[in-house]
Amino acid sequence: MLVGDEDALPYNRPPLSKEILRGEAPDELTAVEGPDWYARHRIEVLSGMAVTELDVRERSAKLADGGTVRFERCLLATGAAPRRPRVPGGEHPRTLRTLSDAVQIRSAARAAEAGAPAVVIGGGFIGVEAAASLAAIGLQVTIVELSAGLWAGSLGDRISAWAELALAHAGVTVRLQTQVTAVNERGVHLGEENLPTRIVVAGVGVEPRTKLAEDAGLKVEDGVLLDAARAAAPGVFGAGDVARAPHPLADGAGIRVEHWHAAREGGELAALSMLGEQVPTPRAPWVFSEFAGQMLDVVGWAPDRDEELLIGEAESGRFAVAYVRTGRVAQLAIVNGFIAAEEARRFVEWRPPSYALCTLVTA
Repeated sequence: MLVGDEDALPYNRPPLSKEILRGEAPDELTAVEGPDWYARHRIEVLSGMAVTELDVRERSAKLADGGTVRFERCLLATGAAPRRPRVPGGEHPRTLRTLSDAVQIRSAARAAEAGAPAVVIGGGFIGVEAAASLAAIGLQVTIVELSAGLWAGSLGDRISAWAELALAHAGVTVRLQTQVTAVNERGVHLGEENLPTRIVVAGVGVEPRTKLAEDAGLKVEDGVLLDAARAAAPGVFGAGDVARAPHPLADGAGIRVEHWHAAREGGELAALSMLGEQVPTPRAPWVFSEFAGQMLDVVGWAPDRDEELLIGEAESGRFAVAYVRTGRVAQLAIVNGFIAAEEARRFVEWRPPSYALCTLVTA
């Protein structure tokens, strides 16, 4: 049984800020599987139905309609919810998380006149992709980012500078180290300055949806804490944006990755565990993005680093940046396929010393 509080059948989120927002593909493109697939695989789907309570000891789940479902094994995949700007009027910006969100933003953009101003608050993955897509359909877009670099500076100066240039060519203005102080019907306020706008989209991160787990007494720390078998408690497992699982690249500490690959692969690992099968070592995290005709793959795990090493020539538009921690390559950011993502994953999983980068470039 699959229970979800959205009315739609399961769908992929990556197209929402890209093809769906730009109107380049039908909304049905996002579907994970067609409706008949669930019946063929004997999966009962309860859409538009929230689970309101989880009893771990009794292994039961209470539904919003008052019903109760008993289970032998339960997977928590409650995902994450978008944050809102913590400023006066922070409830006004649109957020982009669901298919319905994407459709509403696209409709508002189409209703605006060509060249109408739009503001995107936040220069992370969603903010950058949404801004580029809105510019592609004719709006004059400004990204307002509080940090000194896009992606909150987490990918360093070289990647941020490359992205800023690509966005500028696409007609997007990027304003870094700029704080939004309020949002209202007159626009987005940056202290004494006001940016008039027809559309405001906030992409300031997400919070894992852990309330159900917390109320059930499960361990929560920026996500539901799992063991190596992807279990949070006997019979209860986790996957996706809500899950924090141990990873060898973090020396066994728990990490939480908010991306499609993490959700898909984490779901597969949890399924193996739920079936009593051996759970293999998790792969290196892999996050991908597409915006303004550019591609970015980020492979590995480096919440901090000692140095950044440029691989290739940034001016060529195809290069990579290696993030080094304690002498070893912990993460690679790859621009426009300069290194194949699968090759980069295998390389990072080896936990190579920085001098081994020459073997990757030669290959």
